[in-house]
Amino acid sequence: MNLKDKIALIPTEPGCYLMKDHKDEVIYVGKAKNLKNRVKTYFTGAHNEKTTRLVSEIRDFSYVLTNSEHESLILEINLIKQYLPKYNIRLIDDKTYPYIEITEETHPKLQVVRQKDVKGRVFGPYPNVYSARETVRLLNRLYPLRKCDTMPKKACLYYHIGQCLAPCINPDVTYGDIIPEITKFLKGDTKEVLSKLEIEMTTASQEMAYEKAAEFRDMINHIQATTEKQIINLNDFKDRDAISFAYNKDDIALQILMMRQGKMIDQHQIVFAYVGDVIDSVVSYLQQFYELISPDELLFSNRFKLEDIEPYFGKKVSIPQKGDKKKLTDLASKNADYDLEHHFMLYRHKDEQKQKALDDLSELVNYNINHIEVFDNAQLFGTAPISALVVYKDGNFERKSYRKYHLKTTTNDDYQAMKEVTYRRYQKLLLEQGTFPDLILVDGGKGQLNAVKEVLDNLGLDIKIAGLKKNNKHTLEAIVYENEVIPLLKQSELYKLLLKISEEVHRFAIDFHRSTRDKKSISSPLDQIEGIGDKRKKALLSHFTSIDAIKNAADEELVSLGIPLKVAKKIKEDLA
Repeated sequence: MNLKDKIALIPTEPGCYLMKDHKDEVIYVGKAKNLKNRVKTYFTGAHNEKTTRLVSEIRDFSYVLTNSEHESLILEINLIKQYLPKYNIRLIDDKTYPYIEITEETHPKLQVVRQKDVKGRVFGPYPNVYSARETVRLLNRLYPLRKCDTMPKKACLYYHIGQCLAPCINPDVTYGDIIPEITKFLKGDTKEVLSKLEIEMTTASQEMAYEKAAEFRDMINHIQATTEKQIINLNDFKDRDAISFAYNKDDIALQILMMRQGKMIDQHQIVFAYVGDVIDSVVSYLQQFYELISPDELLFSNRFKLEDIEPYFGKKVSIPQKGDKKKLTDLASKNADYDLEHHFMLYRHKDEQKQKALDDLSELVNYNINHIEVFDNAQLFGTAPISALVVYKDGNFERKSYRKYHLKTTTNDDYQAMKEVTYRRYQKLLLEQGTFPDLILVDGGKGQLNAVKEVLDNLGLDIKIAGLKKNNKHTLEAIVYENEVIPLLKQSELYKLLLKISEEVHRFAIDFHRSTRDKKSISSPLDQIEGIGDKRKKALLSHFTSIDAIKNAADEELVSLGIPLKVAKKIKEDLA
């Protein structure tokens, strides 16, 4: 997968991104107001040592779209606590975003909490701790709730300035509409309070009391930051999944947003090909997914019908029509839509590009090309001459069909090497009645092509042949066909395909040649003697200091090392 192509398709919306290593493990979680711009920065420009190390380990990434930057802040901490990525230092401890609590007491009070041992009604979470505290301070000014932790024996200053009903001296006080009004405010209905503060800010500004106006302005900002609606964390502490899908004629994108203890902590996303009915395919996948365990609630988007899912998942199923749960399924739908669109652009579009390249190649050789076999030879100063074969079929490399050849008839004649390897390959296919390629590509020019054609003519085979011509920097620049050198445009899909094929066969040949050369460097005359395997060879070389010492040793000494007498005599005979 090309990360550059994937980055180009990231949406410019808010959300969280998860960086993954070669083991597909999450190594970093981040948030962004603009996902595309943020992720792109990791792969451009200079970085500090830690970021450079992180980028060197990234092999893939995924992302979860949110409705706002506020939601991405909350989702980020949930994901970090879920995955504990090694490059996230902050937020891994047991701290959480703060909540505002209305305590469950006869005389309640407002306080900022971290949701540990909370018994009252909580609102939040709030990514901005300072804004949460300032909001509580404002509400305490507006509503006469108890301010003290321990009830005093006499009325305090708050009572005298009208900010407390003094339950310490008036134990029978009631709070009437105060709690419902505060609840309404913390749920987001702040219109009345904000309107009042804006009037006071304007008045202070007109009276040139600028510090007072700035204080009202800051209050307004804190309220807006604190009461912005989010659906990443819900305060009912339930386990639930929000499920939706998107589809086209080829693929289904399924999205499951996972909420545990009221917090969204993970997602499951998959795009898969399907045959037949869309809903049947989705339900079949979900049955397998939830076979062993499922949460308290399964929230399905309105892209499902209740009668299609309830028989399989029972009464825990619902299709919410309004409220936070509806917003959750809408968010799952939004992510599914993006997954499907970008899967098509990333993979289906690539299929179209590959097909365009094959069509151009077919037009060039005037034959429908689908199955290509490519040869490359390697040797170093006449040592370990080999040839490698790579197969490209149905738009992909078919690695199970790759072949390696140790050349026997030449050490440094490339034309003879081509003759030998093509004869061995296609004579065997003739005997086995195998499938022949539509096109043979060789690393070279007219000389290599003529060598291959001579072999094919002798075998009575009519297969298209073309050469991959390199420049003096050993970079692909042209294709040779029927004695004509045809330059390739580097921007063309045909060039990209042939370059990819050329690089793959070269890599395969070099790897094979290197391993062959390494084996030859540790070879021994003992390797050619019948009855001597690795174990006996090791015993002989450990005991004797040289081949001459083995040759001159008595039979009894060889036998004492576990060598049969017959093999011992064979050793003496072959080394003589």
